[in-house]
This record gives sequence, structure tokens and C-alpha cells, in this order.
Amino acid sequence: MESLSALLIIIALLVATGLLLKSLPILEQQSIKDLLTSSEWKPLKGQFGFFPFFMGTLWVTGIAIALSLPGCLLASIYLTEYASSRTRGLINPLIDLLAGIPPVVYGVWGILVIVPIVGDKLAPYFGDFSSGYSLLTGGIVLSIMIAPLLISIFSEVFYSVPQDLRNASFSLGATQWQTVKKVVVRKSLPGILAAVVLAISRAFGETIAVMMVCGNTVIIPHSIFDAGYPLPALIANNYGEMMSVPLYDSALMFAAFILFLVIFLFNALSRWVIAKLENRIV
Repeated sequence: MESLSALLIIIALLVATGLLLKSLPILEQQSIKDLLTSSEWKPLKGQFGFFPFFMGTLWVTGIAIALSLPGCLLASIYLTEYASSRTRGLINPLIDLLAGIPPVVYGVWGILVIVPIVGDKLAPYFGDFSSGYSLLTGGIVLSIMIAPLLISIFSEVFYSVPQDLRNASFSLGATQWQTVKKVVVRKSLPGILAAVVLAISRAFGETIAVMMVCGNTVIIPHSIFDAGYPLPALIANNYGEMMSVPLYDSALMFAAFILFLVIFLFNALSRWVIAKLENRIV
């Protein structure tokens, strides 16, 4: 196991080193601060400002987590604390099925169902205009995609709470809901936090479905009904094209390097929290 872990770390370092080396040409001509904070994206003029793409990624990820977290938390509580074994036997396979659906299918579903709802119903209701291809659409699709991951991890965390703690709470006269709220959820907070961090890293790197429904417009969004252009979509849409433009290849590799770093850090943080939780349970 230790050899496998060392091998995976070496592979991750090789990937990061390769991306960094490919990013060097643009880093030698422009500072990291300018690349990260500029909103000017004009590759033909040699201007590569990634700020609109970072904002697009943050908006979509934030909307997805905000929409998905409450429902997934309640669903996990129901499955682990209230549902019968027969109900769990029916619902758990459906959650696994949702997790196995390819992202492109979610993207097509977003175009056919969510885009018209956002463009024709939600945006006019809030006095705004939208074509439907927006950050909100991307966030809704992404929230559905990360739901199976959140429910699975939340359920595992709740199952890990010792039954003795529940029994002690019941013996003091607490109801089942009071026990869930005051004992199970409180005891599981580190695991819940780790699950959210993992979901953020999963949402941060999602590409195909988000690329299909967000509009892919290089602007700094100011509303959930604005179009956006998340960082993974930028790489997927443009790599292989316009490579004749000087520094374009290096700019996209720099975007991939930043994406790799963010996801790596989020995963490392969540694993650290889970390890601390397991040690405390043992």
C-alpha cells in the first residue's frame, strides 16, 4: 500500500512538473499576478488574463454546492437514521446509477430541460434576461452531478458514529430528531466538512457538462443569469486550436497547472480531515 501511495505521489508530481514546464514561456513574459488578476483575454494581442475564468469557475462551483448541500445532507440523514433497510435497498442503487451517468448526458439534459426553464421562466420572474445558457444552469446541472458523491460520503460518516452515543441520548429522553441534530450531526462535522471539500474539488474540475450549458462568454459575471466561462471549459474548448498564436499553448498549460494545484490542495485537505476523523473514531 505504501509503495502504491508513493507511486501515485510521483505520478502527481510528474504531471505538475510537466504542466509547469509547459507554462514557463508565458511566466517568463508576464507575472503571475497579472495573469491571475487581469480580465483582458485577447490572445491575438498577447493578453492572457484569467480572472473572468476564475470567477466563472467560482460562481458555478458555489451555486452547485449551495443547491446540493442541504438536500444531500437531509437525504443522508433520512437514509441512515430513518429509512428501513428495504427503502435503502431501493434508493442506494439509484444513487449509484446517478453517479455512473456520463457527464455529456447531464450536459444534454441541461440543454434540453434546464436551459429553457432558466431562460423562459426563472430569469423573467426575477426581472432579468437570460438566454438560459448561464451560471445558474451550470450550477443546477453540477449540483445534480455531485449529489451522489455527497450522499455517499455523508452516509458513510453518519454510519461511523457509534450506536452507543445514540443510545445514551435516547436514555436521557431525547427524541430521534434531537439525537440526530445534537449527537449524530455534531459528531460528524469534520466528516461533513471533508465531504464538502471533496465535492468542491469535483465540481471545480468538471468540464464537459458545464461547458455545454454555461454560455462560454469571457466576461466577469455579476448575476447568476449571466453567461460564464469556467476554467476547465476554456482548456477543453481551445486546446488544439489557435496553437499558432504565440504563447497560447503555454497559457492553456498554465490554466491546467492552476486547476491541478487547486484540486490537489482541496483533495489533500479533505483526506487530512478524514484521516483525523478516522483516528478519533479508532
